[in-house]
Amino acid sequence: MKTETDIVSRVLSGETRAIARLMSKVEGRPDDSADMMAAIYAKTGRAHVIGLTGVPGSGKSTLVHVIAKELRRQGKSVGIVAIDPSSPYSGGAILGDRVRMSDLSTDEGVFIRSLATRGALGGLARAALDTADILDAAGFDVILIETVGVGQDEVDIAESAETVLVVSAPGLGDDVQAIKAGVLEIADIHVVSKCDKDESSRTVADLKSMLKLGSAVRDRFGWDVPVLRTSAETHLGISELVETLEKHRLHLAESGEHSVRKKKILSKRIIKTAEDMLRQRLGQGEELDAAVSEVMSGQTSPRRAAETLLRDL
Repeated sequence: MKTETDIVSRVLSGETRAIARLMSKVEGRPDDSADMMAAIYAKTGRAHVIGLTGVPGSGKSTLVHVIAKELRRQGKSVGIVAIDPSSPYSGGAILGDRVRMSDLSTDEGVFIRSLATRGALGGLARAALDTADILDAAGFDVILIETVGVGQDEVDIAESAETVLVVSAPGLGDDVQAIKAGVLEIADIHVVSKCDKDESSRTVADLKSMLKLGSAVRDRFGWDVPVLRTSAETHLGISELVETLEKHRLHLAESGEHSVRKKKILSKRIIKTAEDMLRQRLGQGEELDAAVSEVMSGQTSPRRAAETLLRDL
């Protein structure tokens, strides 16, 4: 359709209103925007997609803020996808990150989009990667995806971003223990925030010790996972962190890991999308109700009922 073609061309030219409009379509009616997103995806692949995760209170939002400002100081455009907890009343994003980053909202080189989790597990909203694709196609140099922060189960970001930061903060008690299982291994860069606090040295030392113990968990093509000290308050380590992000981007390209990681990201994404589409179709119509009735009456088992549903589809 002419209107759809117009929206896509405006997004590719970097028009803010068109970008926001397509993002809303993708989040609210993904089936209706499939053709547009196919055209958008064909223009992606230039941006550096960075994921940030960590337990609540570790300072992810503040870190995103200062990273974005440092990148802008270097002349790079920045897209931010901030995954907020869903409102228990409306189901929408609470928009906490948008409020905290309000001073960036007037910068034409920064685009901030808050998304609600809407019950999605793993810390990522369903539309997060489509949103990142739109920002990529629109010409943004770096895309920062900030996850909700759900502790050790938040590993989806590792199969969605090219570079993964795990953020920890001193003085959070079991913070390091909370990330030990699962999230520790996904980090390409560990960042200890709030290092103007006295407890930070212990947190850094604990992380380094844990990394030595788990160093053989994953092949990183020669990349040594660093533990960086930062403080948004004093700007400690922020320029070094941004420099390390660029080093990891170059490492991915030069080592061949980028193509390996991209294949894994796309495999996971295709399966996840298929699961969402299948779940939506199974939840509609009378077939599911009939299957439930048969299982409840003992005529069949849950597995056999599922096989019948899939065969009928």
